[in-house]
Amino acid sequence: MVHQKAGTLSEEKINLKVLRENFLNPKGEVAKVKFGTSGHRGSLGTGFCALHARAIAQAVATLHKEEGLTGKILVGGDTRLMSRTTAEICAQVLSGNGFKVVLPSIAVPTPVFSFEILSGRVCAALNGTASHNPPQDMGLKYNPSNGGPASGALTKKIEELANFYLQNPQKIQAISLEEARKKGLVEDADIIKPYIEALGKKINFEVIAKSNLKAAITPLGGASLPFYKEIIKHYNLKNVELVLTEQNPDFHFIPLDHDGKIRMDPSSVYPMKPLIEFVKNGDYDFAGASDPDADRFGCATKKGGLIPPNHALCVMLDYLARKAAKDSPKKVGRTLGTTMLMDKIAAHYNLGIEEVNVGFKYFVDGLLNKELLMAGEESAGMSITNWVTEKDGILAVCLLLEIMCATGQDIAGLYEQLTALYGKSYYTRVDTPALPEVKQKFTNLKAENFTELKTFAGEKLLRIRDTDGIKFYLRDSWLLARASGTENIVKLYAETLRSEEYLKTLIEEGKKVFGL
Repeated sequence: MVHQKAGTLSEEKINLKVLRENFLNPKGEVAKVKFGTSGHRGSLGTGFCALHARAIAQAVATLHKEEGLTGKILVGGDTRLMSRTTAEICAQVLSGNGFKVVLPSIAVPTPVFSFEILSGRVCAALNGTASHNPPQDMGLKYNPSNGGPASGALTKKIEELANFYLQNPQKIQAISLEEARKKGLVEDADIIKPYIEALGKKINFEVIAKSNLKAAITPLGGASLPFYKEIIKHYNLKNVELVLTEQNPDFHFIPLDHDGKIRMDPSSVYPMKPLIEFVKNGDYDFAGASDPDADRFGCATKKGGLIPPNHALCVMLDYLARKAAKDSPKKVGRTLGTTMLMDKIAAHYNLGIEEVNVGFKYFVDGLLNKELLMAGEESAGMSITNWVTEKDGILAVCLLLEIMCATGQDIAGLYEQLTALYGKSYYTRVDTPALPEVKQKFTNLKAENFTELKTFAGEKLLRIRDTDGIKFYLRDSWLLARASGTENIVKLYAETLRSEEYLKTLIEEGKKVFGL
């Protein structure tokens, strides 16, 4: 049964016709290609337009020629307004350069790009998405042969090449899709069945099917819709319903965010409001969601309402560590801004912690080499060993559902049990608007700039890390200040085991030290 209760809908009016025109014929000088933590993004128009897509695709074609790569390239995107057009433009350019292209007829979730690469059916991918950003935004990212987000060195090379082609569009080679198909250079493919069958080896769908727990799942208007449909059908999950299944590139069915914009973020209370109401009203015990490109997860439960990503990551880590075989990886990966409770859980199971800079690309080698049991980030991204090297929101939603069905307990209750063992965590992130020059200042900061700082907020300063912003490590707390890679903001993250009041003190002291 498909449930279509929508809750409070947004009233933001998005003119799709104008956005389409902006993409095809931008007014003004187009922005240079700049890859953030995961691809180039911008508002439809000068921020991201057809020329950006053509230039990036030509850059990838040139790169593959230089490196002697001849394999098929998977091209696609999510359900955004210009995702399909962007994918078709990329296919025209890549085939115009003689490369074989797989162009699925349906939207492609981000983890599926990684899965197809690691399965050996393609050698790389171009993915048209702007993740959970507002509908007016668009982007394009590249996955190389390791299946993960491209490394900094690789994206720098793509940036340089793409910006050359932005200035010299006459050097871009392209042919029509009709001609490419006649030449056998563009083909469709079944991308659902292989992924769904492989997922069944990672998720215990049998325990879900046998449970009396009622669950709801929504794709938030995104690319995961047919995948969730097939999961429910293939594994006979009669207790799981798809809800809020509407798809429209204006995403008008998503409740407005705190600033009046539409964001399809499954870890935010705003777009998740209908799901929170479902579990609050007793319609379901569990409600899960992934964002438009399905690389992020979110869930709400009867006991806990919306579960913070850090809490969900801790519960997933504890569950996976308890189930792990003797020959499983002995380390866990987390980003700089992710909860330190993961460290305590890992230590309990004699697992090491690999703390990396913000960006899932820093987990790729560890996942690829089967060194990490699990990798997670506070922004609701995760993957597991011997799976994909991208964030996988579909996997995460199914895993959280499995945990509730297998344990018979609420995710919130399981997290409370962990805090009883390891301490209660108080965590926050504060975003401050910042001009590019202010962001650059944070990029240039080093630990040596703070050599005179011996204590911070009343705690002894144990050490400072400066690989991605500045992170202060204290005995019971930490604070991280870093510039966003995709937005004009500076982010302050803080966590403490002391109290809610002390958490506020950390943020206030951080603002003073960093001049925010």
